[in-house]
Amino acid sequence: MDISNVLSLFGGLGAFLFGMHYMGEGLQLAAGSKMKDLLEKLTRVPVMGFLVGMLVTVCIQSSSATTVMAMGFINAGIMDLAQATGVIFGANIGTTITSILIALDVSGIAPVCIAVGAALMLYAKKKKHKHVGQVILGFGLLFQGLHTMSSSMAPLKDSVMFQNFILNAKNPVLGFLIGVVLCMVIQSSSAAVGILQALAMQGLMPLYFAAFIICGINVGSSTPVILSALNAKNNAKRAAIIYFVFNAVGALIFIPLVMLSPLTDVIASRVASASFQVSFFHIMFKLATGIILLPLTNAVVKMTYRILPKQAHESSLRLEYIDKTIVAAPSVMVLQVSKEVERVVGMVRQNIIDASEGIINHTVERARQIRDNEETIDFLTGEIVDYISKANMIEMPEEESNHLAVMFQGMNDIEQIGDHACKILDQNEKCIENKWMFSDKACEEFKVIYEEDIYMLDRVMTKLRDGEIDEAFADKTRKEEHAIRRMCSEANDNHMKRMNNGECAFDQGVAYVEMLNSLNRIANHLTSIAEATLLL
Repeated sequence: MDISNVLSLFGGLGAFLFGMHYMGEGLQLAAGSKMKDLLEKLTRVPVMGFLVGMLVTVCIQSSSATTVMAMGFINAGIMDLAQATGVIFGANIGTTITSILIALDVSGIAPVCIAVGAALMLYAKKKKHKHVGQVILGFGLLFQGLHTMSSSMAPLKDSVMFQNFILNAKNPVLGFLIGVVLCMVIQSSSAAVGILQALAMQGLMPLYFAAFIICGINVGSSTPVILSALNAKNNAKRAAIIYFVFNAVGALIFIPLVMLSPLTDVIASRVASASFQVSFFHIMFKLATGIILLPLTNAVVKMTYRILPKQAHESSLRLEYIDKTIVAAPSVMVLQVSKEVERVVGMVRQNIIDASEGIINHTVERARQIRDNEETIDFLTGEIVDYISKANMIEMPEEESNHLAVMFQGMNDIEQIGDHACKILDQNEKCIENKWMFSDKACEEFKVIYEEDIYMLDRVMTKLRDGEIDEAFADKTRKEEHAIRRMCSEANDNHMKRMNNGECAFDQGVAYVEMLNSLNRIANHLTSIAEATLLL
């Protein structure tokens, strides 16, 4: 096996990985929203989550994408970790579909698929047809890559060293470690199993040794999931633990089973194709593990909470004061909504302070907390607005009705003020990434303006809570907004002078102007709250 064969192997692997990713991406574009709807509606019972997770992964060709969808529903409060566990178990099984497609060996039609897919991608006018073309093109590239890999490994048949190694390779620990390392390197269990199948097609991979490698591959497939969860929220970390536990349990079951029973000999005697033998064992590993662990879903979830105990901040994605299951008296509803709005405003206020102080102190150490708060703000805004909409269907006194209407109108502006805090954070991250430092004068001007925003926020929100916004207060708020706008304009002019004097770069100046614009827009939204209240 010379250098040209090695290059062909890597080229084929690249085409295989790209084709698999491209095909899955096309399927997601064509049916992604439908897959999300399916996940949301049919995962209330772990068994249904298991079946849906398997079906979705078969369709979109990516267990990680299915897991990401499930985690998104957990964060939104639509799905709990037990429901997500069923989806993760099902996704592990659904991902084996790639090995079945490889075993069918339809590489002969790969060039036709590439031609048809490329034609649709280039010439189709409708997006739906382009997405179909992407799926077909990805399918063709996947099998063209597999064919290239298989052909590049054909010379190994003539390698005495390789043949001696394979014929004597019966060490389960060695096979397991090869599988783990292989999957860690190429970051895809489907591709790793595909390499085994390509070797099997050439008669270079006995099933006994392949079984241990598959066990290692499945455990190694947890690596990218674990790495992606290192800086994620605790539920995402727990999902990564569940993913690992699924495959580790499977390895603990099948490694001794292969060593102590004639399992691989039975498979080899019943399944003629060597490639299908590899696929069959891979499917058996996943399916048997899923069947064993599915009834133990709650025990697995409890284990993850013992490994990673629940923290107090994890309960932020819920209503603390509003109880949707109880139809309270109108006055109680108003009180509950007011307290929930205060909670949102408190997080918005803290985000403005943390993001702005990050500019002044040249740090993003509060970035995680700011984004966590923003996620909670978005969630609570939707819940509060939904609750007020339903409450308005109930007959209530005019005073309470008007108060709820004021809160309803204000929530959109409050949520957008929170968005501007995140925009300030985004610009600060860009500055730190590019090592841009603002002058003391620029920081001083920024600090004065953001403190004016905080002062204005406190005044408007207090009046909103107490229902005391009148024309005189609205007029005073407009004047405060004009003052902040003027201060932003002056700070902008001063920064332009510093740019002209070469004290800062153009891109750095743009970032500063964007942050000033966010401070100006915050004042604008606060005025909007005061003015909208007068119209009710």
